[in-house]
Parts: sequence; C-alpha cells; structure tokens
Amino acid sequence: MTSLVQHVTIDCADAYELAGFWAEVLGSSVSDDDEPGDPEALVETPRAALLFVTVPEPKRTKNRVHLDLRPDDRSRDAEVERLLALGATLVADHRKPNGRGWATMADPEGNEFCVECSAAERAALSGTRMPVSADDVARAVHLAVDVLKESPADNWHAPAGSLEWSCWETVEHLSDDLFAYAVQLGPRKPPTGTEVPYRWAAEREGGPANSIFADPAAGSAGLLQTLEASGALLTAMVRTTPADVRSHHVFGLSDPEGFAAMGIVETLVHTHDIAEGLSLSWAPPADLCDRVLARLFPGAPDDEDRWAVLLWSTGRAELPGRDRVTSWKWHGAPL
Repeated sequence: MTSLVQHVTIDCADAYELAGFWAEVLGSSVSDDDEPGDPEALVETPRAALLFVTVPEPKRTKNRVHLDLRPDDRSRDAEVERLLALGATLVADHRKPNGRGWATMADPEGNEFCVECSAAERAALSGTRMPVSADDVARAVHLAVDVLKESPADNWHAPAGSLEWSCWETVEHLSDDLFAYAVQLGPRKPPTGTEVPYRWAAEREGGPANSIFADPAAGSAGLLQTLEASGALLTAMVRTTPADVRSHHVFGLSDPEGFAAMGIVETLVHTHDIAEGLSLSWAPPADLCDRVLARLFPGAPDDEDRWAVLLWSTGRAELPGRDRVTSWKWHGAPL
C-alpha cells in the first residue's frame, strides 16, 4: 500500500487572502466553498492542491519546504515580472547570463518559492526537442472549439474543405480520433498489435466510420461539447500514462507523447478543413505546430512557417520550391 499527497498545506495569517494570491499565480481559483475570514482556503489545479490554514503564529524563518514553479506559456523572466506585479517579492536572484538559473521569491506573507526556466527555455539551453504534452492537447482542442463556436448553426452541413464529409461529420470524426487515441492508452496492458475493439461504423455511405456520434438534437453546441469531452479524455490519459507505455497505432507502436501529438495534428488540420467549410479564419500557434512537427514529422523543413509546413506535411497545401505531398504518414514511434 502507498499514500498520495492530498494537499500541500501552508500555514498563514489570512488563509483566504493568501489563497487568492496563489490562485492568480497558478491560473486557478479559490474553492467555491471558501469565503473571506474562513480559517481554511483551498486552491486546486490539475497538478497540485494547496490548502491554506490560518494560524496565530507568525512566520519566523526560512521554510524548510518550498514550491518550485515552471511557467507554461512564458519565459522565466516574464513570469518573475508577472508575479512581482501580483504582490510577490524577489528574495534572491540566481539567474545567470547564459539563461540558466532561477529566481527565489516570496509570496505576500513571506513564504519562499522559486521560479525556474520554462520547458521551452530548458530545451533551447540543452539543444533538445521540446516534448509534446497533455497541456498541448488541451490547448489545441480549446483553441479549435473557440474558433468553431463562432459559426452560425445553419452552416454545419457544408463540405469541410476538400474532404467528402460535411463540417458536422468532420467534427464527429475528430472527436472519434481523440477518443480512439485515449482508449489505446487505457487498458492495464495496452494492445500492441491491434486497436481496442470498439465498434466503428459509418452512418451513411462515404461518411466517416466512428464510434462517437453527436446527437443532432443538441445542435452545434452539443457537437462541440463532444469534441471538448474527447479532447479531455486524451489529455487525461496522456497526463497519467507512464512514458514507457507502448500501444498500437496503424503506423506502428507509439507512446503517450506520440498519441498526444497525433491528437493535436488531427485537431489542427481537421479544424483547418472545417474552418474552410464554415468560412472561418484558423491559424494555430507556431510553437504548437513546431512541437508536433518535431515529434511526428522529424524530416519536415525547418526553415518555413510552421503552420504552412504542417499543412504541406499532411497534403493540404503547397510549399514553395517543394513537390506537393500526395501520400503521407507520421512517425509515431518514440524518438
């Protein structure tokens, strides 16, 4: 038998006020059950839960345990500036001219914590590829849903770009892809020679063969909810599956990072197809495109616009000076 860390508990003078600061730091919120003046306040995130408890004793010396923060979407130095604006103080600066090092800071009650380099900065410093993460899956799906929800409800049966499917069917297919990648990681012993045996079927001749279909009565809002739900399943499986797990894909065995990258590519390029059919603008972030290109298309050109290269790599666009891709497959095997 083992134990799990339920919370990291922090003694403080004002639990609710300090919880509010840390909620801003972590991009979360104070629990709805907590109010100003309560003796305890909880801040939960997907990776940690902080419980703040009001105590009468003041802080007297340096903490023996502290939190190390790694910014997700900005540099270490930009995060230090953001935290200073929130009310933190700089205690000791261990940042080095070569970009390495960290900053030791303190929250408004003097509890020390450190801000380290982001994953992108670590990759650049070490000359390694930045891995594709569960957060990247969630980001891709959320960006797609936010764009697609702007379309009027009566447009969804238009063809999706150059595909033979409607925009509605293509969202269902994308939801099904994300679901399928998630379940490949689900069994205690993932299959290495076949797919998990769900039943896939098309609703019409020439339509996508899916396990996942949206209820038409729910309208486009319900359709996009199925997409978010499937994206959340893949996000959760990538986040919780050990990196050494391998499972079947038609292009060969892959690992959790590989399935994450596959889900992102499906999301980005099929949102491109759907956006064309719905007359919407869609241009995903270059850093997201770059990470999945490095993981799944390691031989792709590295001197062009990253989104243009991803569209070219999946046969959806021309790239100046290069033959158009007419047949393609990604490199799913672990790198």
